[in-house]
Amino acid sequence: MKRFNGRSRIIGILVVAAALATGAYAFTATNTVPGSSAGSGSGTISGYTVSAIAYQLNATTPSNIDSVTFTLNANATTAKAKVVSGSTTYTDCTIVGGVSVTCDFSPDIAITTADQLSVIATS
Repeated sequence: MKRFNGRSRIIGILVVAAALATGAYAFTATNTVPGSSAGSGSGTISGYTVSAIAYQLNATTPSNIDSVTFTLNANATTAKAKVVSGSTTYTDCTIVGGVSVTCDFSPDIAITTADQLSVIATS
């Protein structure tokens, strides 16, 4: 008689497990996933040529650089510049006609600390 009860328990456990598995499947079967895109690509990154560089000194303190102007060889929409190589701060610049750039330093940069013009530009 114990065998019969043991088999009944095993059958009962299997029925419950099957019901739970079917219920879990029912929940996952109703998921909707929208389409998506994935991919990879590449493009050439070319640098700008900077020319016609001119530094404007502060009218009151001529030992300070007030601004720098320069021309880029291709159109840009954003430009930033710095004149102190050890600095991590770039100054936002204005662009006229896509290629004529003016960067106003605020505060002004002491001429004695200016050691390198570094320009970042993007189109």
